[in-house]
Amino acid sequence: MNNLYLICAVITMALITYFIRLLPLTFFRKKITNPYIKSFLNFVPYAVLGAMTIPDAFFATGSIISAGFGIATALFLSLKGKGLLSVSLISCLVVLILNSILFQILP
Repeated sequence: MNNLYLICAVITMALITYFIRLLPLTFFRKKITNPYIKSFLNFVPYAVLGAMTIPDAFFATGSIISAGFGIATALFLSLKGKGLLSVSLISCLVVLILNSILFQILP
């Protein structure tokens, strides 16, 4: 019974993924020339990535306080134009330091 359930789940997910990719091809046959729609579609990957990443970032550490400071640090450094490696390393260091301070003070 478990194998049948797993096979049905995989087939359902495959069909849903296929139809999600197929729908834009059927509706948009011509090249999109509207600048508003083109700019909207250019930002969709960033919005989806942010929507998937930001909520998990708040709960990735032992404290929401240190996670908030880490996210704020990453946002500040990225707005200053720093590279991906330096932003991630410095943000992780901020979270590490704050977690060590918070868990030393709070039992």
